[in-house]
Amino acid sequence: MSKPAFVYVTYIAASPERVWEALTKPDVSEKYWFGYRVQADGKAGQRMTAFNPAGRKAHDDPIIESDPPRRLVYGWKPLYKDLPDERPSRVTFLLEPFKDQTRLTVTHDEFDEGSKIFPMISKGWPAVLSSLKSYLEMGRGLEPSWDDEQRKRAGEA
Repeated sequence: MSKPAFVYVTYIAASPERVWEALTKPDVSEKYWFGYRVQADGKAGQRMTAFNPAGRKAHDDPIIESDPPRRLVYGWKPLYKDLPDERPSRVTFLLEPFKDQTRLTVTHDEFDEGSKIFPMISKGWPAVLSSLKSYLEMGRGLEPSWDDEQRKRAGEA
């Protein structure tokens, strides 16, 4: 059996620099990432951190590669106690200029076989990336489409 991998490609009417800023700056990420403050503007070896809307740390993962505004790679291991204890997976963002747009490819891989987190990110990334696109193109992110379990984890319930 092969290990799962998630790949998502979208085209955003914004420069790679604006998309990069949205992916790495907490003041921008909270506007489309449903209140999460994600900071990933460090160099390889530094940390990507994410704080949920309640201010609790949800991620503290290593930045594996950072080549602004083209490529960002970091580990992914949620810190929520109710999630399975799996080894970290990997998230890769590839930003490519395309006419007056950016082609953003997100690959999330290196999951354990039978991962319980993989089905969660397979729902989560499309919502986050659609909200990112809406934010950069229209100035507002989307409303969260979370279920009650996700709301609890985010500190909303």
